[in-house]
Amino acid sequence: MPNNTYQPSPLAPVQRVETQDGWTLVFTRDLRHPVEKVWRALSERGQLREWAPYLPDRDLTSEGPAILGLLDADGTEQPMTGSVLRVEPPRLLEHAFGSDVLRWELLPTAEGTRLVLRHSFADGAWSSALAAGWHICLDVADALLAGAPFGPVVGTKALDYGWNGLNEQYAAALGVPPARPWESAPESAPESAQGSGEPESAR
Repeated sequence: MPNNTYQPSPLAPVQRVETQDGWTLVFTRDLRHPVEKVWRALSERGQLREWAPYLPDRDLTSEGPAILGLLDADGTEQPMTGSVLRVEPPRLLEHAFGSDVLRWELLPTAEGTRLVLRHSFADGAWSSALAAGWHICLDVADALLAGAPFGPVVGTKALDYGWNGLNEQYAAALGVPPARPWESAPESAPESAQGSGEPESAR
């Protein structure tokens, strides 16, 4: 059941950058929580299970192999081989699963923390879908940090939390057509698309 009090927060600053291997989505979010608290939400397995689209088999606090289970709306996991590439607590965490790479950077601000996510993936057509998914996931993380958890919101659950509208809005912000995952070949999907708030019905 959806959280009836939830409304998506205002659109976050976002851009996408073409790279040699594909694209990087740069997503910036200001949080009213200290860096150390946000770091724990990003790196500790017990906290990740409350908001993230994946569940690792260990804390992401040391470099090396890790299995990340991509979550579906029914709670099932699709295991995916990954690796923690860089750990510089409490400011930088970079990890990979499949061909995707997530780089989390935390900067202290007067109000709390500026979080910058750089999500590298192959197919730029998925940009708005990923931005919408991360928007919802980070709203859920913000609620968790504020002591009012209600997640995670993954798969078809995202349809009840404004995913369609966010997909359209982020497409406009990025200057690209809205992602239409159901019109794409499944193999073109980013490794993370199955869990990052993109509805299963849209795949």
